[in-house]
Amino acid sequence: MHILGISCYYHDAAVALVTDGKLVAAVQEERFTRIKHDQNYPVNAIAWCLQHAGLSVEDLDAVAFYDKPFLKFERILETYLAYAPAGIRSAWKALPVWIKQKLWISEHIRTELGYNGELFYPEHHESHAASAFFPSPFADAAIVTMDGVGEWATSSVGFGQDNRIRLQQELHFPHSLGLLYSAFTYFTGFRVNSGEYKVMGLAPYGKPVYRARILDELVDLREDGSFRLNMCYFGYGSGLTMTNRHFARLFGGPPRKPESPLTRREMDLAASIQSVTEEVMLRMARHARKTTGSRNLCLAGGVALNCVGNGKIQRDGIFDRIWIQPAAGDAGGAVGAALMTWHHYFDNPRVPAEPDGMMGALLGPEFGTDNIRTFLKEKTSYNVSPLSEEQMLQRTAELLAGGKVVGWFQGRMEFGPRALGGRSILGDPRSEKMQKTLNLKIKYRESFRPFAPSVTLEKVQDYFELNEPSPYMLLVADVAHRLRKPVDAAVEGLDKLYQIRSELPAITHVDGSARIQTVDRARNPRYHALITAFEERTGCPVLINTSFNVRGEPIVCSPEDAWRCFMHTDMDVLVMDRFVIEKHPEDRLADPTETIASLQPD
Repeated sequence: MHILGISCYYHDAAVALVTDGKLVAAVQEERFTRIKHDQNYPVNAIAWCLQHAGLSVEDLDAVAFYDKPFLKFERILETYLAYAPAGIRSAWKALPVWIKQKLWISEHIRTELGYNGELFYPEHHESHAASAFFPSPFADAAIVTMDGVGEWATSSVGFGQDNRIRLQQELHFPHSLGLLYSAFTYFTGFRVNSGEYKVMGLAPYGKPVYRARILDELVDLREDGSFRLNMCYFGYGSGLTMTNRHFARLFGGPPRKPESPLTRREMDLAASIQSVTEEVMLRMARHARKTTGSRNLCLAGGVALNCVGNGKIQRDGIFDRIWIQPAAGDAGGAVGAALMTWHHYFDNPRVPAEPDGMMGALLGPEFGTDNIRTFLKEKTSYNVSPLSEEQMLQRTAELLAGGKVVGWFQGRMEFGPRALGGRSILGDPRSEKMQKTLNLKIKYRESFRPFAPSVTLEKVQDYFELNEPSPYMLLVADVAHRLRKPVDAAVEGLDKLYQIRSELPAITHVDGSARIQTVDRARNPRYHALITAFEERTGCPVLINTSFNVRGEPIVCSPEDAWRCFMHTDMDVLVMDRFVIEKHPEDRLADPTETIASLQPD
């Protein structure tokens, strides 16, 4: 039985294919169109999933869409009516799109896909919950979902057991943890639905001096993690902006203009909203433990990408084990919708998979030796032959140890926002200048943003204060104390960036933490072998791992995408399959400002 799950029309359109209960393919539309967070109907992603599995449309037994469009439209209409006439500009902009397109997803699927079979519409947070529980390794688990908004729900607490999930409690719009965080994302000058992770990265540079003000004026927080927002301060209910003049007055002036210099206020605002968010997440998790009785927790929804908050839950010891959907945002809803259909609607049994059912999130397109040989021969001037596996690993490790920045293009592309060793840019974490080099000369992004380490699973406890796997880079933990260096506590703001905080300075954030990916042989054997080769050469089983893209662009998908990124940055080496391509000096980009000027805002 083949079930296609679809998510689209809001942000991060995606498709997932489940065959006999197993997730066999999942990919975001942005990877094909090269439009970051592409929300459009995922024509290319659908075509690839079917082609990958050798299926035609006639082979599909069901198609599932990740939410209920008519229920969502009801919420939008009721919201406009509640705020009328204040929301007329927003309504005038949004309603024609709904009337022409979003309400008619069933007709669109049937017409575009040529599909005449069964269509299913789980609710938005059911899709999130299903994406969290069904691929998890647990027979039963508490489930917490948190995002901006689905139809009406913005957060839910539920329970999963065997082949069933049940959402027990919900928070409803406009009271939303995701939208609260996005309001501060907007106010600090970053793009909503894209820049939230920048706020999380900026938080350690500031102090949570506004925490009490947020809890006194904006958020009425209860012991169980539920809350109500004071909508007098927010604009998203009736207007086209997240915050309003009352919000600006409360926090000392208008929002920061995008791309303008960061001030102490933005750093302190980031620290404050991050602190409040962590408190809400902890209270929801404790409430879920109390109400379900389960010793396991599954998380999904866009807020579950807040890996600092996830790390706080893990260290608090509320649950014995935690599993987080790697594509926790709307893209993962496609996975949840398909699995919800398989288990709930067709009542198929479930056997928990070990280590989980996401296949390391390596669920996208793959390009083998022959594909890459043909590309290099036909599209480039580089005459490179493939090395043996061992030669490739040793040469790449040697280049990394020598301070080179390596584009690593291997196997299937990752599903979700994190590069996990399929489409990654790698570097030496011991280098004191590597963070600045990667941010300014490769990624063309803000200097304050940290980089994540990849570490072999068997060595993680030697280098980080983490006692469980983190294969999807969704837990933050401290760098081991034996590696830490003393810093001047009087240094504040962005000046913290220039302090050497550990023996692995390129991956140690200013608060001594790191967003960790553990790499095991089972899920990613080639990447594990590379880190092992690097350790044999240097004594260090850790690499910097950041996504293979530049600011404003999606992660690369094809050899063409990788080559374009390689040639338009100061990256030194590109390793595709077993081809090790060292950039000729004359091909190095002389003036990266040309590339920077062409980039879309992130």
